[in-house]
Amino acid sequence: MNLSGDDMAALANRYRANLINSITGFKPALLLGTASAAGLTNLAVFNNVFHIGASPPLLGMIVRPCPEGTERHSLDNILETGHYTLNHINSGMLPAAHQTSARYPRAESEFEATGLSEVWQPGFPAPFVGEATIHMGLRLAEHQELDLNKTHMIIGSLEYLSCPEDCLREDGTVNLTNAGSVATCGLDSYHRVNPGERYAYAKTALPPRRIDT
Repeated sequence: MNLSGDDMAALANRYRANLINSITGFKPALLLGTASAAGLTNLAVFNNVFHIGASPPLLGMIVRPCPEGTERHSLDNILETGHYTLNHINSGMLPAAHQTSARYPRAESEFEATGLSEVWQPGFPAPFVGEATIHMGLRLAEHQELDLNKTHMIIGSLEYLSCPEDCLREDGTVNLTNAGSVATCGLDSYHRVNPGERYAYAKTALPPRRIDT
């Protein structure tokens, strides 16, 4: 299959959405936890999360625009309170995690609807997911609405991090296999993470060098 820009524009909407969402490959599978200023909690699957910088620690996230008249609970809560959490999805919580993508009314928390555990850390005003192995708490650092297609870019400053010791290697990298974290491809496909292959920092004077995973 070879498609030009015009060819892609002519595709059926759902087919095009599935194609473009999955063609880039695997992305992190995360649950975004938020709460409104009134204390109503919300939970939703997100995979458009990416590294911005490590010093200071910043993570970016893209929030797609909603159809006209549709409420945006997660984005509204982030803009209202300035805080949110990102929680790694593991295989044991997959059905419940995916169910959070359903459009529940604002007054009904996805935590309660799916049976996932709502966990709070002292002083942090957004809920974490108890079943997740790795938890990140973020404070809103920057928000931009992109003129190109009206998506929203959220940049968060990492204020809290929880990761089990057996999921951390000596060099600081995270062992996602030990964490049981899964990846997504497209809007409905989840994949378990294998140990993979690691290579030492590349240098022009040395050949590629495998290191232990």
